[in-house]
Amino acid sequence: MQPTLVLVGRPNVGKSTLFNRLTQSRDALVADFPGLTRDRHYGRGSFSGRQYLVVDTGGFEPVVRDGIVREMAKQTEQAIDEADAILFLVDYRSGLTPLDREIAARLRVTGRPVWLAVNKAEGIQDAIAGADFHSLGIGTPWTISSAHGEGVGDLLADVLARFPEDEPEPPSSEPEAPEAPRIAIVGRPNVGKSTLANALLGEERMLVFDMPGTTRDSIPADFERNGKRYTLVDTAGMRRRARVEEAIEKFSVIKTLKSIDDCNVAVLVLDALDSVTDQDAHIAGYILEAGRALVVVVNKWDGLAPEARARVKDDIERRLGFLSFARTLFVSARRGTGLNALLPAVDAAFRAATLRLPTPRLTRALLAAVEKQNPPRSGFSRPKLRYAHQGGMNPPIVVIHGNSLDAVPASYRRYLEHMFRSTFRLEGTPLRIQFKSSTNPYEGRPRTPR
Repeated sequence: MQPTLVLVGRPNVGKSTLFNRLTQSRDALVADFPGLTRDRHYGRGSFSGRQYLVVDTGGFEPVVRDGIVREMAKQTEQAIDEADAILFLVDYRSGLTPLDREIAARLRVTGRPVWLAVNKAEGIQDAIAGADFHSLGIGTPWTISSAHGEGVGDLLADVLARFPEDEPEPPSSEPEAPEAPRIAIVGRPNVGKSTLANALLGEERMLVFDMPGTTRDSIPADFERNGKRYTLVDTAGMRRRARVEEAIEKFSVIKTLKSIDDCNVAVLVLDALDSVTDQDAHIAGYILEAGRALVVVVNKWDGLAPEARARVKDDIERRLGFLSFARTLFVSARRGTGLNALLPAVDAAFRAATLRLPTPRLTRALLAAVEKQNPPRSGFSRPKLRYAHQGGMNPPIVVIHGNSLDAVPASYRRYLEHMFRSTFRLEGTPLRIQFKSSTNPYEGRPRTPR
């Protein structure tokens, strides 16, 4: 079997560092700052040919009854319910704390196998490092260093030995399923990104709290809907650069930008109660610059009067007119209204972004556009557009060859883009057009007398 290993411990004991080492990645945001991780963060890893699933959790404080800390504890408790094995991390440098005792008491009643890992104990003898932690009643302490990897292999080998190995499956002769679209949910803080992610996943997978900046890391989650697989990435809200002061928030914004670069389709979430802000337009501009397919979601639509709805639509058309290729949906993530159209819109945008455009069809579409409307003259000559081919995907790139193409104006480029979009139904994706003018191979050579 492929066991699920859940990392549990109080804040700042090194759970995210261990997560990154077990998954051999840098997916989890790591800093010397307590309470950095808030959501459940899933990742896959392997050790000596054995596959496993790792779940990183936020700092666990089971006795807190309200506030965001209580919501974080609920996320940890859900992860514990899913666990096959629990790795309980404590901090050697800080020593045994009352909160460690409370967590140990909570873990003892779960019925799950628990391994006690004394972290940050590099260079310390096992007997000395674990001496104070025997009193937790969890079992023999394992001395490790998440940052340096000391003792992690021995601990992992002992955990995996408890679970039987899967028999290797025979190779399948069927073709592999296409790659699942990677969807990044992006937007300003507190516009409802995590609520939207939970509504799509059908569970309280992401931490939701009425406070801007609740999500700090980019949290991926795999799910399936109507026989199709997707990877959903909830990201941290992006504020204006002048307002980003904390180092943690700067790292969060960097992870969000990377999530946009790595995704296939970005879902830009707007807050209908705030209409369209300059920051919304800035985020949309970055998505467009990255060349990612896009769906615009206007959230909290249920709370608006008809006059306000008309004003928001006018605002979107005026301030986000450069996203006219993208579909705009009006939803309420909290109530679940309007969400049935979201995944079909994502599918259409993904199809358009990864569509293969045959050279003969592209050239026919180009010549039909030229026949309908010639490019304007430049001086005594007119640009000649001869043929086109595809230069890339995600976003689609159309390369047009001809003569004097550096004289093609921006207005005619937009005309060609509109014609290609109409011909190939490229809804939801940016389209880039590149011109390549033919060169005379004899230009500049001296003439030879006959």
